[in-house]
Amino acid sequence: MINNIMPGTEEQLNKEMTSAYVGIDPTADSLHIGHLVSIMMLKHFQRAGHRPIALVGGATGMIGDPSMKSQERVLIDEDTLRHNQECIRRQLAHFLDFDSDAPNHAILVNNYDWMKDFSFLNFIRDVGKHITVNYMMAKDSVKKRLAANADHGMSFTEFSYQLLQGYDFLHLYETQGCRLQMGGSDQWGNITTGTELIRRMAGGEAYAITCPLITKADGGKFGKTESGNVWLDPKRTSPYKFYQFWLNVSDADAAKYIKIFTDLPEDEINALIAEQEKDPGLRPVQKRLAKEITTMVHSAQDYETAVEASQILFSNKAKDILHKIDEDTLLSVFEGVPTFEVSKDAVAAGVPLISLLTEHAAVFASKGEMRKLTQGGGVSVNKEKVADPNMAINSDFLLNGKYILAQRGKKNYYLLIVK
Repeated sequence: MINNIMPGTEEQLNKEMTSAYVGIDPTADSLHIGHLVSIMMLKHFQRAGHRPIALVGGATGMIGDPSMKSQERVLIDEDTLRHNQECIRRQLAHFLDFDSDAPNHAILVNNYDWMKDFSFLNFIRDVGKHITVNYMMAKDSVKKRLAANADHGMSFTEFSYQLLQGYDFLHLYETQGCRLQMGGSDQWGNITTGTELIRRMAGGEAYAITCPLITKADGGKFGKTESGNVWLDPKRTSPYKFYQFWLNVSDADAAKYIKIFTDLPEDEINALIAEQEKDPGLRPVQKRLAKEITTMVHSAQDYETAVEASQILFSNKAKDILHKIDEDTLLSVFEGVPTFEVSKDAVAAGVPLISLLTEHAAVFASKGEMRKLTQGGGVSVNKEKVADPNMAINSDFLLNGKYILAQRGKKNYYLLIVK
């Protein structure tokens, strides 16, 4: 998990309980799995007896970090930042102990709280004079951004970002005794600006650790799917889809991710990888990775529900599972299947299935086609085979009070939404 470590860091950690912080960008009201690497660093750090500090970048989030960005980001207002901070704290509580009276309990801070009353004149006089423009221009994040955007350049707002992040480190050093900052490898330049400020303004010693930026084996961006980020908030990414993301990563990625995103001991991980090499079809690494991380981010119950939902398409218990799962999971499992709206009154009165699937919902082009497929055992309702095409469908068939699942042949599913 370590990409870069500043000389002296290990000695500091072995010497005493050390406070370390990670900065989190509050531009959304949920963290996504791209944040998990930093969070796992804080989690390991707390387990080792040190004190984690999660810094929500309320002030820096209003500006935007140029690292790994090709263009200026959209700025957000204070009310949105405060809302996002509260949501992020609730999510972090899944991983870190904020509330105990242990000396190394985690704390959450927002740099807006100490930056909001800092005047521009005071900042450039008291802080800016300690770091030269040459020093700032030499940072990779600045050089890459300027090279990539020769036409548009880089605003002074974004250029000042590393100075603001450096000041955060100084502030936490002075107020919380924070000696270490951690982050992704793209943050090395910003973090070392902080250690330099601490040296020049406080005469102190501070340290840095960065973790590698996680990528997929094919070089693609980690954590992105066709539908966008994989979020930790169940309203944005359902536990079922979250579970499926980890279950479907490649063997090479699974072997890497299980070391980073779980607390499993090394010998157990090696045994799972050896088992996978013997019989890749069983996918033991993906299954264990998906179990550990879904349970950690959501709950054991959400994990069990996701596993059951995954079996709907091929389990002989599919009918029972279908009636148990909640609406969000149902919609996640059948995301993308054709849907039809059907009148609630027609279903309440009891409608013949053959009429429902031809007149009310065009699952079949004709009644003759449906009769023929029914005789061959190729029509199911809510995962139960239909013997009589004229059977009455009423409110008893509704899943979650509003859905009926129709199946034509082995692979064609249709979701009827009863309104």
